[in-house]
Amino acid sequence: MQIYATFEYSTRLEIAITKLEKMGISEIFAVPLDNGPEDIEIFDTIHRSDGKSLLSKGMILAVFFSVIGASRGFKLHWGPIIWGLIGAAFGFILGFCIDLYIHSKKPKNRKALKGKTSEVIIIINCKNSEKRDVERILWEQLAVGVGKTE
Repeated sequence: MQIYATFEYSTRLEIAITKLEKMGISEIFAVPLDNGPEDIEIFDTIHRSDGKSLLSKGMILAVFFSVIGASRGFKLHWGPIIWGLIGAAFGFILGFCIDLYIHSKKPKNRKALKGKTSEVIIIINCKNSEKRDVERILWEQLAVGVGKTE
């Protein structure tokens, strides 16, 4: 029988493995999971959003500068529509550059995502008679999840 469990990487994981080895179970396989790279994407899609868009300040400043450009455009030569579009383009480029500068200054070598730690999957080969004790040990040591196959 195989029992699968996931743990956050902590001392509880080490204690669980030690207790299982003391029970006489020698076939324990642990696989640590990596957090994916935290890359910044300019465009968020419907399927993936990291919450760090480089377009948000650009859109806000585009609206702000287009309103100012359109209101001032009534007194200027090209008129309110052209000056509104010029203001929107200027505001968007300014906001995009500000966001790009802010995100480029953050440290790039952060491995862990905010608030999340990597997990470890443990695969335990044991006899059916040991199943109950193994599960009890895993749950006592705060396993995130436990599954079994026969």
